[in-house]
Amino acid sequence: MSFVDFRNVWLAYNDELLAQGHFAVEDINLQVQEGEFIAIVGPSGCGKSTFMKLATGLKRPSKGTVEIGGQEVTGPLKITGMAFQAPSLLPWRTTVQNVMLPLEIVEPYRSSFKQKKAEYEAKARKLLQSVGLGGFEDKFPWQLSGGMQQRASICRALIHEPKMLLLDEPFGALDAFTREELWCALRDLQAAQKFNVILVTHDLRESVFLADTVYVMSKSPGRFVVRREIDLPRPRDLEVTYTPQFTDIVHELRGHIGAMRKTGVELAQ
Repeated sequence: MSFVDFRNVWLAYNDELLAQGHFAVEDINLQVQEGEFIAIVGPSGCGKSTFMKLATGLKRPSKGTVEIGGQEVTGPLKITGMAFQAPSLLPWRTTVQNVMLPLEIVEPYRSSFKQKKAEYEAKARKLLQSVGLGGFEDKFPWQLSGGMQQRASICRALIHEPKMLLLDEPFGALDAFTREELWCALRDLQAAQKFNVILVTHDLRESVFLADTVYVMSKSPGRFVVRREIDLPRPRDLEVTYTPQFTDIVHELRGHIGAMRKTGVELAQ
């Protein structure tokens, strides 16, 4: 049984758009196995972020069904963690306090937070150390670089041990070297903990380096038009990004997206 299962999913953002037949995404069919890492790429405005809202239960489909872990999604999920392009760390809390925030909110951790605070703090510090933030746990966000803040944001998304991590352009605002460092940090975390990942990105190199499978979405209304399994062996080091096999896959995906953009320009003319 698939861990993530989208069946004939359509979404219009309100009843008026639904009546007019204007959908943000249409006919989404997707099955993701437990522990799989997928990436979603496509032109701007194609519905990638809408897909994320459906996967987290922030939006319910107008048609079709979404199941996560064998259960139909009818509202926000507790078994997911999320990180975005902006780290959104609370400036009045230290790094370790920011990471612990979900444990103060999400059950079953919330009800035992006061009694187990020391245990949870040790867990947060260990997680921060695993992504290279040892020694920065008690610093405030303004004392961290952008890359450090994003590492902390990913730790916050993982502290409650979600079964699925959703990432919406998490590295888009970082310089190339920092971005690649975070690719490796995420690669190692996912390999160790085996959680599912859904990554939305505009960076084709990022998608090919990290994912087991890359999906290409069409221009709006978004639907999946290409499914590309990434048959590069794991674990993947950054050196693989310079190989002909890697660049061939990137060029193939770029060709699909370029063809869709060209079609859109021709229609506009």
